[in-house]
Amino acid sequence: MSDWESYQKSILRYPELGFTLDRSRMAAPEAWSADLQGKIARAFRDLVAIEAGEIMNPDEGRAVGHYWLRKPEIAPAAEGQWIRDVNQAVTAFAAKILTGEVVAPNGSAFRHVLLVGIGGSALGPQLVAKALLPANAPIDLHFLDNTDPGGMDDVFATLGDGLAETLVIVISKSGGTAETRNGMLETEAAFKGRGLDFAKQAIAVTGEGSTLDKHAVAQGWIARFPMSDWIGGRTSVMSAVGLLPAALLGLDIGAFLAGAAAMDEKTRVPDETTNASMLLALMWHHAGNGRGEKDMVILPYCDRLDLMSKYLQQLVMESIGKELDLDGNRVNQGLAVYGNKGSTDQHAYVQQLRDGLANFFATFIEVRRTRAGESMGVDESGSTTGDYLQGFLRGTRSALQGNGRQSITITLDELTPFSLGMLIALYERAVSFYASLVNINAYHQPGVEAGKKAAGAFLALLNTVRRHLGETGSAGYTAASMAATVGESDIEQVYHCLNHLAATGFCNRETGAGPGEDVFIC
Repeated sequence: MSDWESYQKSILRYPELGFTLDRSRMAAPEAWSADLQGKIARAFRDLVAIEAGEIMNPDEGRAVGHYWLRKPEIAPAAEGQWIRDVNQAVTAFAAKILTGEVVAPNGSAFRHVLLVGIGGSALGPQLVAKALLPANAPIDLHFLDNTDPGGMDDVFATLGDGLAETLVIVISKSGGTAETRNGMLETEAAFKGRGLDFAKQAIAVTGEGSTLDKHAVAQGWIARFPMSDWIGGRTSVMSAVGLLPAALLGLDIGAFLAGAAAMDEKTRVPDETTNASMLLALMWHHAGNGRGEKDMVILPYCDRLDLMSKYLQQLVMESIGKELDLDGNRVNQGLAVYGNKGSTDQHAYVQQLRDGLANFFATFIEVRRTRAGESMGVDESGSTTGDYLQGFLRGTRSALQGNGRQSITITLDELTPFSLGMLIALYERAVSFYASLVNINAYHQPGVEAGKKAAGAFLALLNTVRRHLGETGSAGYTAASMAATVGESDIEQVYHCLNHLAATGFCNRETGAGPGEDVFIC
């Protein structure tokens, strides 16, 4: 079969949505095995159960309701009304900010939004803002999405005197996420340092009754928007988590939700030949033998989508990377995701993709129209910058194919709130389908929780070491002698505690011939 014949046979188009999925370069079989057909049927049944509100996260006893967010009428009555109420509250509040009905304490309009969150609470809003923020947006968006003090200082320095006209959104469903709490406390301190009343510029997005919710009430924050247990962080961009900052930026959140709902409608169809999300999941399964044996490289040929790979890293890897399947078998499932953007990738790692390890499949994301007006010619033939971008995309795709590398191409006619919502929904459903195909729970994150517990243990040890060093450190300690003093068997962890304390100025380090001879003096 020629490439042209394969292409015509292997594309799925939704013309009314301005969407095309091309899998012609994946070398997938024309028919799936009987075993996989059975798994496909189960995945479609699981989809029905998810949207019906059945418990699909058994480890945490939770329903999975992010599909309800863009079509409340399919949710149970109480949840559907909750979604409508939250969306109405978000829209009304944003309108008050944008029209000047609600202003900063100094009487000026709010000019900045500072979002304090981590993981999905930041990645979703970051993706939306980068993809859609117009040049003349009334408000700009800044983030504290880590507990790095240097990064926080950079953000506060950038805002400078503008902190007085900055609206702060603190996002944490449980209210107990350490990184978000730290960012909130640092922000409160930054406001206090400039003589500003933080509470008069602060908003919480959190679970009702959470620690953060109670704090916001006690301090008199200007607004609170609720989260729910059935919304996971990595699928929260269409809740208040993503809708509030998007609305404050003046974006059309109704169109954003409508795009997701339109893709959901297409991907509810229980036919793998016309269901784009199921086809994506099947291509992932095919490329990696259902074991994630190949990485997924995301290559958007559009500057505004350069955060798509980071967004999909969390959505896919946190959902799919699991040690155990639903039957308790050790399977160590996963699907690694990384990416850059075209044509930057042409001058970076495409060299390895073309000639190195064949341990990946690529996904090109193309936006046909990225400029509203006409483009100038940039060479003697009259080719435009857009012509070159298309040439590099097609050239890279062909070069990969020429060396036996697989690729998928997703095409959007244009990048709008509607099409971005559609693209996010496409991948959310693909993750759900893939999880069903490989029989795992896509909606919990035990590995993340394990990391939090280990971090807590280290912090407890750090505080113990700090206390002992402060009280008795004038004679100096090696890592081994401090470990003996505090009764810790892991000398390396003690060494890292001591090094950290030296780096922050709590003590001094006298460097020895090796780590074991370093002496820490307070």
